[in-house]
Amino acid sequence: MARAIANQAWRILRSQLAYKCEWYGKQLITVNPNKTSQICSNCHYDDGKHPLDIRQWTCPNCGLNHDRDINAAKNILSA
Repeated sequence: MARAIANQAWRILRSQLAYKCEWYGKQLITVNPNKTSQICSNCHYDDGKHPLDIRQWTCPNCGLNHDRDINAAKNILSA
C-alpha cells in the first residue's frame, strides 16, 4: 500500500512538471535512473552492482575514481 501511495505521488509530480514544461514551451526529458551510479561516466563500463554503502569506486576498465552521486549526475546529464 505504501509503495502505491508513493508511486502515485511521483505520477502527480511528473504530471505537474509536464504541464509546466508545456506551459512555458519547454521539453520534459525523463531518464531511467537504473544503474546510473554504477556505470562509468567516462568509458561506460558496467562492472556490476555496487552496494549502497560504497560511496566511491574506481572503474576497473579505465581507472577513473568516481563518487557515486556525481557519476550518476554525469550519466543522467549525458542521457
